[in-house]
Amino acid sequence: MALHRLSSVTIGVPEPIATRDYYTDFGLSPGPGGWLGTSDGGDQLRLVQAATRRLVEITLGADTPDDLDAVAARLRALDLRVYRGEESVMAEEPIAGFRTIVRIEDRLTQPAAAATAYNGPGRIERRGSRAPGVLREGPVRPRKLGHVVMGSVDFEATRRFFTDGLGFKVSDEIKGHGAFLRCSTDHHNVLVLNAPVNFLHHTSWQVDDIDEVGRGASAMLEGNPERHVWGLGRHHAGSNFFWYLKDPAGNFSEYYSDMDSIIDDQLWTPETLEGARGLFNWGPPPPPSFLHPEDLAALMTGAHHAE
Repeated sequence: MALHRLSSVTIGVPEPIATRDYYTDFGLSPGPGGWLGTSDGGDQLRLVQAATRRLVEITLGADTPDDLDAVAARLRALDLRVYRGEESVMAEEPIAGFRTIVRIEDRLTQPAAAATAYNGPGRIERRGSRAPGVLREGPVRPRKLGHVVMGSVDFEATRRFFTDGLGFKVSDEIKGHGAFLRCSTDHHNVLVLNAPVNFLHHTSWQVDDIDEVGRGASAMLEGNPERHVWGLGRHHAGSNFFWYLKDPAGNFSEYYSDMDSIIDDQLWTPETLEGARGLFNWGPPPPPSFLHPEDLAALMTGAHHAE
């Protein structure tokens, strides 16, 4: 695969300062140039001023100039305008209009998380001590940006942009509604959804394990219960544990752990999921606001005004 990582995302929001404070609480670290960073992925989130919340830019990592040439050729075959720099390729996604930049970058290497000993029937791995997860006291720090989920008014065109243009691969599909796409060994780095308006649904951030998912969400909700959206649960597509929260602009942010890894493409068979399995395997049912965010009508009105 020419691509190897989802590197960063830029989101437009009406109130960048308040939104930045939210993501600092979420565990991202302030960096130079207004960036917010993760412990392993570096600078991965940038917030900019916008009239309404929107996805502005995503960046992806590739290995070599030949990889960039291949991406540029595929994008031009889709009749898109392509800007080829010395170490990058840039094109605008044709439906939602967000910039996509592919850069030559080092592959992401992650230090192994501390092994967690779990007891179970016939398997006692932890003897005479409390579980490490209940002894942790420090703040939760996301390890990397895992994926971005977006709605598109022309789902098939946006999907083609990622697959035929950029070179993403399909991991699973939600019948008639969405496609889980990957540019790394993670099960998905992008999920494209069929939607009545182009919008950013959520960003998802990797933490070490289910305890960090729970600890992170609990800390975010302490004194701010309105941030809660959906969780705790486990997805079927990707298999990851999840908990979703909402930032001040209305974007959802997800803590996740235990994502499926697809190391050998030949050993993975994509599924077409229907019904609840397209959303989750277990957990509370998703609230209506997760499936149809409360500001979609306002975003649709704003989009018409912008035209």
